[in-house]
Amino acid sequence: MATDYDAPRKADDDTESIEAIKERAPATTGSSDTEVDESGDSFSIPDVVSEDLEVVVLPPQDDEFTCSNCFIVKHRSLVARKTKNGPICSECDA
Repeated sequence: MATDYDAPRKADDDTESIEAIKERAPATTGSSDTEVDESGDSFSIPDVVSEDLEVVVLPPQDDEFTCSNCFIVKHRSLVARKTKNGPICSECDA
């Protein structure tokens, strides 16, 4: 049987009032999200680390190219073809 997903859906639950839904919902104890749960595990936000990272950026090597499709630097042996926009790697050419 085919289903028309564009047709408006009508169900008995659509006419239910918000008060009826609230009555069916389980009662909450008023606990907050930051308290320890029943298993004893707690969620803690790590402290912000404000230290600078040192990264060494190497210049392009003679045996590397940047794929013009995925923009990843790869070894020259992975050139599949060269286009007017630049070389394309074998993964993007597949």
